Amino acid sequence: MPVSADAGAITDLVLVCDHARNRVPAEIGGLGLGAEDMGRHIAYDIGARGVTLGLAERLGAAAVLSTVSRLVIDPNRGEDDPTLVMRLYDGSVIPGNRRVTAEEVARRIAAYHRPYHAAIDAELDRVLAAGGVPALVSIHSFTPQLRNRPWRPWHIGLLWDRDDRLLRPLARRLAAEPDLVVGENEPYTGRLAGDCMWRHGTNRGIAHVLVEIRNDLIATPETEAAWAERLAPALRDALAAFRRGLPAPRG
Repeated sequence: MPVSADAGAITDLVLVCDHARNRVPAEIGGLGLGAEDMGRHIAYDIGARGVTLGLAERLGAAAVLSTVSRLVIDPNRGEDDPTLVMRLYDGSVIPGNRRVTAEEVARRIAAYHRPYHAAIDAELDRVLAAGGVPALVSIHSFTPQLRNRPWRPWHIGLLWDRDDRLLRPLARRLAAEPDLVVGENEPYTGRLAGDCMWRHGTNRGIAHVLVEIRNDLIATPETEAAWAERLAPALRDALAAFRRGLPAPRG
């Protein structure tokens, strides 16, 4: 969804949010989970949608957001990934997925997974067609703690694989803020073949970074807006540094 831009718009930036919604389409027939589970991180990334939209508005960037719960199908997994449709997640059985057939998985891929990725490709192709150099930023959130595991101390994590052109300036910019604990490939690794950044960033040679924010920090509309306000200048500075590092155009 392109966002109206002003004179300071970063039209080469494409924001994505893989786990923006906890919606289950009517044709799925329900997943058999109650409201409590559907409000947890297993169903979507708490706060990520609001931060993504807030960044798009502040930066004048395009944003592509998922429209269904990650429990319906996970757009941050490859089509052949065994965790594409989860049957058990962080202690919760997903009744509606326990006996999901290969045919139903294929239907969900066609209905929800492929259109999401096609929309991302369309935005990147738009930038390239206009002669721009696209940059891709994915917004996620993570839980402060998983079951009995240790507390996660990071306020924000930056995930990456082989391409650090955008990662490095953003990491330096955020590390300069004394009240932030910034993790690199924490609490997850960015080295997952088949995921969204691998597909649209690594495979296409497009500079990218995945930003994870601890979800207790963005659990309300007010804190979503506050983090969008905080991250917008950091991303703007990181993108400017990335542009300065680009090779001079030929001819």
